[in-house]
Amino acid sequence: MYPLNQLKTLVSCGRDPARSLPFRRGFLLIPLILAAFTLTQVQAAVDTPDPVAVLPNGQTADGQSALAGSTGFYNSAFGFLALLSNGAASFNTGCGAGVLLLNTGISNTGVGAGALLTNSTGGSNTGVGTFALFTNSTGEFNNAVGASSLLLNTDGDSNNALGESALFSNVIGSANTAIGDVALAFNDISGAGLGNANTAVGAGALYSNGDGDSNNAVGFNSLGANFDGLFNNAMGFDAMGDNVSGAGNVAVGDSAGAGVEGDFNIYIGAFAGPAPSPAPVAESETIRIGDVFNEACFIGGISGVPVAGDLVAVDANGQLGSAVDAGGGKVSVNQLLQQQQLVQELKASTERQAAVIALQEGQIKALTAGLKQQADQIQKVSAQLEMIRPTPRVVENR
Repeated sequence: MYPLNQLKTLVSCGRDPARSLPFRRGFLLIPLILAAFTLTQVQAAVDTPDPVAVLPNGQTADGQSALAGSTGFYNSAFGFLALLSNGAASFNTGCGAGVLLLNTGISNTGVGAGALLTNSTGGSNTGVGTFALFTNSTGEFNNAVGASSLLLNTDGDSNNALGESALFSNVIGSANTAIGDVALAFNDISGAGLGNANTAVGAGALYSNGDGDSNNAVGFNSLGANFDGLFNNAMGFDAMGDNVSGAGNVAVGDSAGAGVEGDFNIYIGAFAGPAPSPAPVAESETIRIGDVFNEACFIGGISGVPVAGDLVAVDANGQLGSAVDAGGGKVSVNQLLQQQQLVQELKASTERQAAVIALQEGQIKALTAGLKQQADQIQKVSAQLEMIRPTPRVVENR
């Protein structure tokens, strides 16, 4: 595996501070909010009492100017200016100061200060959290849970956001799902309505997506840098985390496909992908399973199954491809059989030679033992001859 120091450092809260939203925490929205409340107070007298305990048509209100003048049915408003402009709309529930303040739509639910504050005719929306769906106007069937979730949405429909600032910048994008802190935070930031049908699960998942469509990301920062890439699917921490515009990629595993910019790649396994480099690697139409440190590979359902086609070989880098001969031509099945037969013949010849060599070695050992025995006998005879040889006599010359 790659050293842990190659992983992106996570702060304790699970967020990269360098990527904070420009509108985070709603600081820049405070003047707008205050202005909205000020304008509405001009319409309502400062000393307007709370509504009576019982309102017509099954309505309930508690708070200054809450549900003021409403003629709808079964509305409930709790808080300063909640559902102030409701009129004849019905089945709305607002809890918090300024909730559904300009609403004239039906079946909306807002909980939290400023939730669905500017909603006009949009219906069947649910905003839970401070400024959730704050600028929604005509958008319908949206669900936002978390402070500033779907905050800038105006006309987008069927979006679901769960988490602080999830789908924060979405304007008219539709059918998006974001679950996690700042997931899909910049979706549809251009307001062109191109960011649709995206699903992000995990803090920072699809964080930078602007005009990307039909992407699916599961895991912290998965597809985090994607801006206008289409039809990408990533699952795992930082999976395809550096892809910006690539399309049709599939990455499964922590950091799978990280550091890659390209199209129609498939990466399976933790760290699956090309060797890391300082800049994103341009790679397309490539399949990588496992990382470069894997030492064995087992794939069921292959051995013993006859198929027709090119013979497959593996090079030193682990790349699969068609087997070729020294001249670069494809190796045919007949050539492979001939090579296998030649190998078998060479193996048999080698075995025969080994047997002959073993026999010769045995004969040499036997001959060596015989020669040694003869040498010992010669040595004994020589010793005996030395014992019976007469003593030489000295003859005196006179």
